Amino acid sequence: MTEVRDVVLLHGWGYSSRIWDGLAERLVRRFRVHVPDLPGYGSAPSSSPYTLEALADTVARAAPRRCHVVGWSLGGEVALAWAMRAPRQVARLALIATTPCFTRRPGWPCATDGAVLEEFGRSLAADRAGTMGRFVGAQGKGDSRRQQVTRVLERALDAGVAGDVLAQGLAVLSAADVRRAVFSVRQPALVLHGARDRIVSPVAGRRLAGRLPQARFCLLRACAHAPFVSRPRQVAALLQEFLGG
Repeated sequence: MTEVRDVVLLHGWGYSSRIWDGLAERLVRRFRVHVPDLPGYGSAPSSSPYTLEALADTVARAAPRRCHVVGWSLGGEVALAWAMRAPRQVARLALIATTPCFTRRPGWPCATDGAVLEEFGRSLAADRAGTMGRFVGAQGKGDSRRQQVTRVLERALDAGVAGDVLAQGLAVLSAADVRRAVFSVRQPALVLHGARDRIVSPVAGRRLAGRLPQARFCLLRACAHAPFVSRPRQVAALLQEFLGG
């Protein structure tokens, strides 16, 4: 089979593709790196309906015919859906701070309570700037390089994204549950997680890796929710090894 050199990086909720700048500049030495904006972000038109499946199909249509996919947080959930829906297109899958089920459900305690997510949505509608500021702070909390991570996250927030896109993204996170479906993902997968992540429990990442047929789990000890921002050199090396670069 022809060697796969294209790598697509999918950002998380609330951010633009600029969040990948530090990692991309390391990967570009060995890969053709693509950093699309998710639907509704940057210059990308929104998707209707705004569902996990529609997001996956939209990014798939604009991507190379054969590629590796790296997804972070919401982008990781989109990457999972993409791998399930287009297995011939997605060669390998790297998932950073990703969970197959973001909200707490029976048999899945390692998640955010649905009421907390609903309250976050109300707070976002009432005070977007303040809520996003607190969200960034929570993502960096616990990281040994918290100040550096927080600065990068603040700069990469997509200030122009419409409020309804943010709300629809929260609805996607609230509704998504692919715990059973991930057993069908046959691509080799790497699950990376920060040990100090306060947004997505590392337990969820470890359980995700256990459900994927060809996955290995890597825990980054001093990192929180954005390990590729905190340790771009280390994460790039892990990805290069896994993706064959």
